[in-house]
Amino acid sequence: MSNSPLTNAIVITSLLLFATLTVGWVGSVQNPAVGESLMKLFENEVAGQMMGDNPFDMCIKLFFNNIEACILLFLGGASFGILTIFIMSLNGIVIGAIMEIIHKDHSWTFIAAALLPHGIFEIPAFIIAGALGILLAQSLISEWYGGADTAGEARNLARIFLLYVLPLVVIAACVEAFITPVIIQLVA
Repeated sequence: MSNSPLTNAIVITSLLLFATLTVGWVGSVQNPAVGESLMKLFENEVAGQMMGDNPFDMCIKLFFNNIEACILLFLGGASFGILTIFIMSLNGIVIGAIMEIIHKDHSWTFIAAALLPHGIFEIPAFIIAGALGILLAQSLISEWYGGADTAGEARNLARIFLLYVLPLVVIAACVEAFITPVIIQLVA
């Protein structure tokens, strides 16, 4: 495995996402009311605005919602990583809690059908965006101590964002709007 700063930051953000996903899952098992509350919040604030009869409209809404989250993950590095860590953690907790709530009524196959088709693109986009936020925070801290050019580093990180995160978010939105619903119907 490479020992590059980006690889290390990807490992860190992956561990953070999956640790908080576990916290959300276990928290929902221990206190189902918390999971139900997070599910209702998600349905009202996110899913309710995304869902519709027209997959094309849903695709556009999903794209903008997810690109906004990824931009916040990346630019959250300007808060010395606090916002990046908060957003990544919150997403992990909510996803874990919702998975547990859904698992009460559906099989693991259903959950996999609902998450994997678009998740194989969306989750890496979030992880990479979070990793870029961590690297931006590291650059800021290094510049504070006289050791980096954060503006130059931000340009390099933005290129990575455009090359990897943006296409992943586009693909994830298209898959989530057009393919995931079909797969869910096959296993429901």
